[in-house]
Amino acid sequence: MDKSSIKKFAIEARTKLIEQVKQKAFEIGITADRIEQYEEVDGHVIVHGKARNSDFKKQREQLISAIESKGYEQVMEEMAYTWFNRFISLRFMEVNGYLPIGVRVLSSEEPSRTEPDVFREVVAVSKHLSLNLDKVFELQDQGDDEELFKYIILKLCNVLHEVLPFMFEKINDYSELLFPSNLLIEDSVVRQMVTTIPEEDWQEVEIIGWLYQFYVSEKKDEVFAGLKKNKKISKENIPAATQLFTPKWIVQYMVENSVGRLWMESHPESKAVDNWRYYLEPVEQEPEVQVRLDALRNPNLSPEDITVMDPACG
Repeated sequence: MDKSSIKKFAIEARTKLIEQVKQKAFEIGITADRIEQYEEVDGHVIVHGKARNSDFKKQREQLISAIESKGYEQVMEEMAYTWFNRFISLRFMEVNGYLPIGVRVLSSEEPSRTEPDVFREVVAVSKHLSLNLDKVFELQDQGDDEELFKYIILKLCNVLHEVLPFMFEKINDYSELLFPSNLLIEDSVVRQMVTTIPEEDWQEVEIIGWLYQFYVSEKKDEVFAGLKKNKKISKENIPAATQLFTPKWIVQYMVENSVGRLWMESHPESKAVDNWRYYLEPVEQEPEVQVRLDALRNPNLSPEDITVMDPACG
């Protein structure tokens, strides 16, 4: 796994995405210093001379409420990470064939193509994504690939909400307003993700953990630099300061010597241990201790009977 490419991408992606969500907020009259009032004409909301759809007013008010509660910088940071999280998840799913529509949405299976495959298959996937084909054709006629891409991604996120609600919240709130722009251009976050990280690296689920750890690395450095100046860690910064990705080999070690040990104690004839790299054979015990351990073993133990508690899972 090329961790240098992964780190470079993740750090640059955070900077770009924060800038982009701030730009989207600016476009609807919201900055760190002020919130512009909008006008309504014939039932339409007008911001910066542009008419907005019917959901805009509610979503903008939700965004303002979040800023008033958490602060502008915190909301922008959260939204940048939300979109980063969704994009890397979509990339992992499309490379491994996990997307329910069966078509890539961020890239093409043909390396020479930069246009996502979903653009050519949009009619075929329209029913699954509940796409309005009249809107699709209108955007195609206008050559507005960026808006079409946004439309498809938002619809896909809502479909994935049904199976992965913890990862893809239903998008009908202000996250839609802060969808990053220019994601199809050469140096965009999406294009960099596709072109700078080898595709084989996306076949390892471990990549998600490394991306997250590198994404928050600069934030973590900022937090610890503040500590040296006697600046307390705020609750918003605790994750960046304390969460660490657990490498795959450590996960394997923990599982093989906890759940795996239970299994082998109850099924000593099992060949599963032959494929475990980090399993430690049990040490010889005093006779009276061994008698007590033997009494605790369940010779009929099945995987469904095992309960695991991870006290350090975050």
